[in-house]
Formats: sequence, structure tokens, C-alpha cells
Amino acid sequence: MTTPLKSEGILLLNKSCGYTSFDLVRKLRKITGISKIGHAGTLDPFASGLMVMLIGRSYTKMSDRFMSSDKAYKACVKLGEDTSTFDLEGDTASTSDYTPSLEEVKAAIQEQQGTKEQIPPMFSAKKVQGKRLYELARKGITIERKAQLVTLETNLIRYDYPELEIDVTCSKGTYIRAVADEIGKKLTCGAHLKSLVRTRSGHFSLDECVSLETLEPSNWQEFLRHL
Repeated sequence: MTTPLKSEGILLLNKSCGYTSFDLVRKLRKITGISKIGHAGTLDPFASGLMVMLIGRSYTKMSDRFMSSDKAYKACVKLGEDTSTFDLEGDTASTSDYTPSLEEVKAAIQEQQGTKEQIPPMFSAKKVQGKRLYELARKGITIERKAQLVTLETNLIRYDYPELEIDVTCSKGTYIRAVADEIGKKLTCGAHLKSLVRTRSGHFSLDECVSLETLEPSNWQEFLRHL
């Protein structure tokens, strides 16, 4: 393996809502002057939190190593409303006035534990036969998706109808929006993901991150981490 340059490494960013993962790559290219930049797991524009950015060729080659790590999230789920995308950016599909009890909520969350099958949402970046699922979904096309095994540990933080907050620690490939949708279906009232914050990726945590606004051409290397 080629010895990494001092200007190559890992940059832990606290992504703000509104940015796409490619927005971060594009902005970092401008700040660093380095074109070869990747990341170890995307976040949707409405989500925030930890993004593990890989700076330079030596580190982007390690992306699979970092992407396979377990991740942790804090999520807010809104009950009583299904959406087309399972999150707040989608169109409302159905609504319900049913108010589940705390005991019902705890029982629904209990089903989001351990190793289980999860069907990837149509609005996701997963590729099926060379096509991103969201590309088909935007055309109104729904196809059969193969369930995949994921491992979860889900804990209730707060329940104040219509919102419940949960902590989720999960394996690679887990869709938190699908967790929200499954909870809504179990409770028979529907639900969608209102907000999402990634708090950990592998052994990296959110409190180690720097904001994009902090970085400048003169200081970004101070925040680099090296293996």
C-alpha cells in the first residue's frame, strides 16, 4: 500500500440539515484543493450528524472498511401519518387519529430488536438491476425488493403523542425510515421519520466532529485523523 500523504486522512463532520452528501464532498474539494474525497455512509438532506469523510486516494480506498461499521442514530418518529418516502419529505399517504398507549409503543419498539428481515424502501439509494430504487419510485414505479437481514438495538427515549424519540444502534444497510414505518404499521396508526441524527459510526462519535463552517483552506488539516 502506498504511504498516505500528510494531507490525506479522516475528517469527521457534523452535517447540518439541508446538505446532501455530495454537497459536503464538493465543498471539501474547494476548501482542501483535493479532488479525491469520499465518505463512509451517506445521510439524507433532512438528516444531520456524523459524516466520516475520507480525504485523499489512500483513504477513499478504505471506504468499504468504514462503511461496514455499526452506526447509531437518534430519531424522532411522528405517529398518525404515513408518507410516500417514510420520512417528512414525502407526500402524505394516509392519516389516523388513533393514539397508541405507552405500552403499545413499547411493544412495537420491542419488535425492532435483534437480527430481523427488513425490506429496503422504494425511496432509497439501493441498486436493483443497475437502477437506484428512488429513480424508479420518482417515476411511480414500485418493484419487489428482497428482504435483507439487519441487526438492531432500539430504545425508547421519549413518547409524547404524536412524537416518539428512539435511539437505534444498527448494522450496515439498516434503513431507519423503514423502522419508523414498521412501528407505525404495528401501531395501526401509521408513522414517518420526522428527524434523524447520526451519533456514531464505528468508534467515531458525533462529539468528535467539526462543523463545515469551521473549516478553511488554512486550518482544515488540523482536524485530520490518521490511521
